[in-house]
Amino acid sequence: MSGWRKRQILGKTMRKSRHQIIRNMLLASKDGMTIKEIAETLGDHCHKSVQKTVKLIHGLYIDRWTVIKKGTYAAVYVCVDVPENAPHPTERYLPVSIWRNNGTGRSV
Repeated sequence: MSGWRKRQILGKTMRKSRHQIIRNMLLASKDGMTIKEIAETLGDHCHKSVQKTVKLIHGLYIDRWTVIKKGTYAAVYVCVDVPENAPHPTERYLPVSIWRNNGTGRSV
């Protein structure tokens, strides 16, 4: 039996995903946010859980690093604005191998 099914049977409620909340926060932020800033905005005292969540969200990337203490850096995350209808390629790319031949019938 999966862990999700066990929690459902035992009556424990699962936490709501914060992915979209964090994406919206970063889209609204002009300068990006560090893990600590995201956690403080969410009201979460555990930075590790926010860090794990940020690593799972697609469309977030590290824009730059900022110094928080001497010799310690914190990543500043920003979110990519995904277009509504991004065009798909019409033709499929097939890689082509190009072999050089020196005239002797053997490849170089």
